[in-house]
Amino acid sequence: MDISILLDRMDEPTLAVLLGLAVGTIFGVAAQRSSFCLRAATVEFARGQVGPKVAVWLLAFSTALIWVQTAQALGLFRASDARMMAVAGSWSGAAIGGLMFGAGMVLARGCSGRLLVLAATGNLRSVISGLIFAVVAQMALHGWLAPLRQALAALWVTPGGRNVDLLATLSLPPWAGLGIGIAATGVALGIAWRNRIDARVLVFASGVGFAVALGWVLTFSLSQVAFEPVAVTSATFSGPSAATLMFFLTPNPELSFDIGLVPGVFLGAFLAAAWAGELKLQGFEGEGQMRRSMAGAALMGFGAMLAGGCAIGAGVTGGSIFVATAWAALLSMWVGAVLTDFLVDQVGAKVRQ
Repeated sequence: MDISILLDRMDEPTLAVLLGLAVGTIFGVAAQRSSFCLRAATVEFARGQVGPKVAVWLLAFSTALIWVQTAQALGLFRASDARMMAVAGSWSGAAIGGLMFGAGMVLARGCSGRLLVLAATGNLRSVISGLIFAVVAQMALHGWLAPLRQALAALWVTPGGRNVDLLATLSLPPWAGLGIGIAATGVALGIAWRNRIDARVLVFASGVGFAVALGWVLTFSLSQVAFEPVAVTSATFSGPSAATLMFFLTPNPELSFDIGLVPGVFLGAFLAAAWAGELKLQGFEGEGQMRRSMAGAALMGFGAMLAGGCAIGAGVTGGSIFVATAWAALLSMWVGAVLTDFLVDQVGAKVRQ
């Protein structure tokens, strides 16, 4: 992909923002129309069902694998250049942060990405929770919570100053990632067929995976022609949420792909919801729900920064290039969410009765 043509018309930071805006818009439309949400899938699974929510999440995840691995096979992207692969990962951070994030998204009734999509449709609960998520994420990155995050992350790190490539570690051939993606897509389509999910929903779920791959390809292409170093990254909402918050709070903020991503998702989700007539103001149902959502958002903010990414950043974007700690974080998110739903919602509901 020839990015140099665009660089003749604008500077690198501006182009990076526009690329983030484009990827975010596609992601926002696809996520809103498919109701893509890791929290919904984990809760469904926790209650003994493998239904439409699991199908949508698995299809988005598996098609991300297919799109990204195909792009790499065609030479459009190199996973080894990705920011999350090029730095040391934290096994302890993935495990502890993943558990915290999983618990938080059940309490907040949505992962960070889902909260952003819902906020664009008029959900004021998600607006408040999203702001708390961004503030705590920034505190964990550079603020008062940073020492705690660093201490927990340092307990167990990957060797050699780089993360671990699962495919290389397991001595699998280059095409294995694509094969895993195709197999997982087959399972997702089987679940979708059994639950009679509308084909349009499946197309949009695949669009989530496409947006992740597009982010990888565009930032990689820009990094190959830019004069200044450019981070090779894609859709994630922990770092970008914190960066977007600081963009409006600090003078002369730095422009990057991350700065365009969050507004892009908001714009895409808003346009998709408006087109479908689904814009509606919604608030908290009571004081208890507000406390629960705020606590969940705080857990997600710290957990995402500790785990090296959120449900999208680690769970799909990092998973699509087989970053080992991203897969560990995703597993921990599932465990944390399932346990929280069982202990807080299922057992809690019986106790209240």
